Amino acid sequence: MRLEVERRTLRLAGALHSSFGPVRERQLLTVALTDSDGVTGYGEAAPLEAYDGVGIASVERALGRYRAVLAELEGTDGAALLDACRDVEDLPAAIAAVDLALWDRAGRRAGKPVAELLTDRPAAEVPVNATLSALDRAGVAEEAAEAVRKGFACLKVKVGVGDDAGRIAAARAAAGPEVALRLDANGAWSVSEAVRAIESLSPAGLELVEEPTHGLKAVREVRERVAVRVSIDETAAEPGALGAGVADAVCLKISRCGGLSGLLAAAALVRASGAEVYLASTLDGPLGIAAAVHAAAALASRGPVAPCGLATLALFEDFDDPLPVREGRIALPAAPGLGVDFP
Repeated sequence: MRLEVERRTLRLAGALHSSFGPVRERQLLTVALTDSDGVTGYGEAAPLEAYDGVGIASVERALGRYRAVLAELEGTDGAALLDACRDVEDLPAAIAAVDLALWDRAGRRAGKPVAELLTDRPAAEVPVNATLSALDRAGVAEEAAEAVRKGFACLKVKVGVGDDAGRIAAARAAAGPEVALRLDANGAWSVSEAVRAIESLSPAGLELVEEPTHGLKAVREVRERVAVRVSIDETAAEPGALGAGVADAVCLKISRCGGLSGLLAAAALVRASGAEVYLASTLDGPLGIAAAVHAAAALASRGPVAPCGLATLALFEDFDDPLPVREGRIALPAAPGLGVDFP
């Protein structure tokens, strides 16, 4: 089995600011996995070092080390292939790229979308949130109004980056009372800062606050002291976090979970703890977003999935979005495999 890796760069139309700093471009690793029958599956690694501490060079090296293992194990089932790669180097972002390629190849062979390999009745579409990126009140208000015109029912605003109170008030005024408003602090606050900020912002009417602070103990304390629902994102990477029940919801990501297979297992743990599940990207490319849409569609057949943070491809400059958002939803690709052509 032949593994090919290519590094690509996508530029954002405008910088996306968070407590980690601005992101202006995304470097991705696209992989192609071809067996002796000539069937190729495509996957993607999308590490974001400022966010997850994993550099693209580390992922590239790991994929290079997997190449010999995959070549030797032609004909082995996918689970055994992934285990063999983990034995070489257990790096979730690199494992995710191989996992996605294996699922894409399986779907292409079967002539079915990946979601139909995951469940008998996947959802036809996945609800998504709009991300408001402006740092000023007028800009946020304009983005919110435009998102509502496009049919989004959930808006996400990064906080911990400036005039939070003014921007949240502007977003609510522009969006109206019926639209869900979600905040994402990316762990910018201490426990006491998070409690004060959430209490001061909650009159705007908040669906939830994502990652108000970092760490299971700290998130639990915040949740116990505020009336607004709390979710975890980065903290979900901590050992035992998925079943800990410290938050009302958990944001899962393809890259952090090591691909589709790992994400579905993680979602089962989260739901068993009584928490809600939703998916998001770290500004992934089209293959990563497609994989997350398939995963969310499969999960929706077993229980509700909150609006997902997957409407991010439109943020890239000069990019033809293969998964456009219509009325706040992304349709499940109908083509075999992940349903996205190799770009």
